[in-house]
Amino acid sequence: MKKALKFLQSRMFITALLMLFQVIVLIVFVGFLANKFSVYYIISMAMAALIVLDIANQNMNPSYKLPWVVLVMAVPVFGAPLYILFAKSKQTRRIAKRFKNYRTLMRNTLPNPDDPISEIEAENPQLAKQLRYIEKTAYSPVYRNTEAVYFSSGEEFYAAVLREIEKAQRFVFLEYFIIEEGKMLGSILDILKRKVAEGVEVRIMYDDIGTINKLPKKFDKKLEAMGIRVSVFNRMKPSLDAFLNYRDHRKILVVDGNVGFTGGINLADEYINEVERFGHWKDTGIMLKGQAVTKLTEIFLQLWHFSRGETKIDYKEYASTLICESDGFIQPFADGPSTDDLTCELCYMGLANSATDHFYVTTPYLILDNEMTTALCHAARSGVDVRIITPHIPDKKIIMAVTRSNYRALLTSGVKIYEYTPGFIHAKSVIMDGKAAIVGTANLDFRSMYLHFENCVLCYKSSCVKDVERDFAETLAKSQEITLEEIKKKGGLYAVLQAVLKVFSPLM
Repeated sequence: MKKALKFLQSRMFITALLMLFQVIVLIVFVGFLANKFSVYYIISMAMAALIVLDIANQNMNPSYKLPWVVLVMAVPVFGAPLYILFAKSKQTRRIAKRFKNYRTLMRNTLPNPDDPISEIEAENPQLAKQLRYIEKTAYSPVYRNTEAVYFSSGEEFYAAVLREIEKAQRFVFLEYFIIEEGKMLGSILDILKRKVAEGVEVRIMYDDIGTINKLPKKFDKKLEAMGIRVSVFNRMKPSLDAFLNYRDHRKILVVDGNVGFTGGINLADEYINEVERFGHWKDTGIMLKGQAVTKLTEIFLQLWHFSRGETKIDYKEYASTLICESDGFIQPFADGPSTDDLTCELCYMGLANSATDHFYVTTPYLILDNEMTTALCHAARSGVDVRIITPHIPDKKIIMAVTRSNYRALLTSGVKIYEYTPGFIHAKSVIMDGKAAIVGTANLDFRSMYLHFENCVLCYKSSCVKDVERDFAETLAKSQEITLEEIKKKGGLYAVLQAVLKVFSPLM
C-alpha cells in the first residue's frame, strides 16, 4: 500500500497523468470534429496522403518511415498529428537552434598535433577509413600515449573508480544516465564530499528521466549543498514536447583530466550486483589514462554547457597533463541526435564490413534498422563469423520481445545469436578480428542510434582488445545458442506477433 501511494505521489505519475490529460483532450476534440463533420474526415485523409508523401521524401531511415506510414494511413485522424508532433520534431526551429548551438560546442576542441591515422592506413586501410569518418563527424582524433584497461564486471569497475577518485587533486566530472541512492553512489559521494573540502572541483550531470523515481526530491539541491555543481539534463515536464525523447545516455567519469572511465555501468547497486533484479547483472567498462582522456573531458563539458544553455568553453585548464606509454591507438567519440550522421551506427557497420574473420557483439537490446541488419547479414554470408549475445532474463519484457523479433532475419543469414542465461547482460561492446574493439554506452537499438546522446571508445592494437575478446568467450560459455528451428516451432501466431513488433519497433 505504501509503495502504491508513493508511486501515485511521484513526479513521474503526476507528469504522465498531465500528459495523458492533454492527449485525451486532443483525442476528444478530434473525435468530436470527426463525428460532427464528415468533411473533416475527408480532409484528414487528404492530409494523411500529403504526410505520407512528406515521409517518403524525408531524409530518414526507411525502417523509421514504415511505422509512421502505417500509423498515418490506418488512423489518419490521430496518426497525422502524432507524426507532426514527434517524427518531425528535430525540424522545429527551437530544437534546430539548440542543436546548432551544440554542434558549435562540438567543434570547439583542443587540437591534437599527432595524426596516427596515416600510420594505420598503411597497414589497415579499411579500418583507417572508419577512424577518419569518426574524426570528421565527431571531431574526435585518434590518440597515442594512452593506457587502456578493460573491466569485465561492474564490481571491478567500481573498485577502480573509488581508487582513482581518492587521488583527485584538481577536478572530478561525472555524467550518468542513471544514479540511484545505495552503496555504490553513497561511497562515491563520501569521497567527493571530502574532495570538495580539499578544494577539488566536482561536477555531476545526470539525466532526469533516467533517474526518475530513483532519487529523492531536490536531490540536486542536496548535492549543491555539499559544494558539488549539478546539471540535470532535459528535465521532464508535463508537456507533449518531443524534446523529451532526447536523453543523455552517456556514462563518463573523469579525474583531473588524466583518468577517464566509461562503458555500460551506471551508478546504481544492480550494476555491481549488490542487489539482484534480473539475475546476475553482466556489465563492462573501460578506464583510460593519458592523452585520450582529453576527449572524454571535452565530451562531458560540451553536453554540460549545452544542458545549461552556455555557449563558451575553455578546455585548457581541464586538458590532460599525463603522457603514458602508448598502448595501441585510442579514439574516444560521442554521438547524439543533434546531427544526422549516426556516428555510432555507421562505425559499427563499418567495422562489420571491414571484418575478415569474426565480428562479435554484446548488447542488451537488439532493435535494428534495415541498414544494420543488412551489414550483419552481409558479413555472415561473406564467411565472417558473426556472433551476438543478448540477455536471457529481460529488464523490459516488451523490449525483449522486440529484440527477439530481429532474430529470424539474422539467423537465416548465418548470424549466430546467444542469450546470457545467468541473467541480464547490459554490456555494449564490439570486436573485429581480434584487432579492434569498441566499449561504450550505445546499444544496438533505435533509441541509442537516433535519440540518445552516447559515447564510446574505439581501441586498435591495444592490449585491452584481447581482454574484451577473452571476456566475450567467457560470456559465450554461459549463454545458450538460439536456433532458427526453435523460432519456427513457436508457430504462426508467434511469427505474426514478431512481424508486428518489428514494424513498430523504431517507435518504442
